[in-house]
Amino acid sequence: MKRIFGRLQIPCFHNYAYVIFGMLFALTLLVFCAPLLPLDPLSTDLSKKFAAPSLEHWLGCDHLGRDVLSRLIFGAHTSLVSLLIISSCIAVFSFVVGIVAGFKGGIFDSVLMRICDVFFVFPTFILALFFIGILGVGIENVILSIVLTHWAWYARVVRSIVLEMRTKGFVQAARAQGFGDFYIMRVHIFPAVFAQMIILLTLDLGHMLLHIAALSFLGLGVQAPTPEWGIMIADSAPYIMEYPELMLLPGVCIFLTVALFNTAGEIVRDWLDPEENLKRSEFYV
Repeated sequence: MKRIFGRLQIPCFHNYAYVIFGMLFALTLLVFCAPLLPLDPLSTDLSKKFAAPSLEHWLGCDHLGRDVLSRLIFGAHTSLVSLLIISSCIAVFSFVVGIVAGFKGGIFDSVLMRICDVFFVFPTFILALFFIGILGVGIENVILSIVLTHWAWYARVVRSIVLEMRTKGFVQAARAQGFGDFYIMRVHIFPAVFAQMIILLTLDLGHMLLHIAALSFLGLGVQAPTPEWGIMIADSAPYIMEYPELMLLPGVCIFLTVALFNTAGEIVRDWLDPEENLKRSEFYV
């Protein structure tokens, strides 16, 4: 890990960056501590149907008398844990494919890139609907469908970085000295690929979160009564005129979380991509 982060300087963030990362840390802490909280998002009590906010239920209750706050918290847990699994699978799979295609070349490169071209033909959301139609509904199939629809773009980026790095003088010098492929990839290529993968994933987290929420809203992802922001919006749609807050609250959670991920992605890009940071500096001069 020292070889990866050794040349990275500690970033000099603006004040707003610390606020963003603080909010991100608080959200992460809340998500992973949700199962430990004394809350039951599945408990129903029809006597409290559409109950107003109170000391017992801070954000009121929904059409089945379930506590809205607890469902929002556990909905965040469902969405963000799924997002973590998706991003991890995409990173590993696209890294392997991109490295093999870019470093080995030849028939491996041709076959793998033609497979990637097939996935580029269709919009990711439409392709996700296609895979769910084949695999069936459920959060597991949503995770798999999003991985299948996003890995090709990441693999193409990894391949382009590897193709650029393998022509560098220090890589050629290492090969001339007798170092093997594994050593060259670990020391010279992996750090560059790792930094770009972090940038791409952080910038794409909001996009993938919207996919999870949209598929659940359509009834193809998380199934009732499991709490999730998308399905909470779908369940509250019939009561939008009388109780709009039931749709507004999960919608605001999605909006703020996507905005938080996008802003954090911009900050990480400025930190890990010196060229982009230089361009921004020259622009504002």
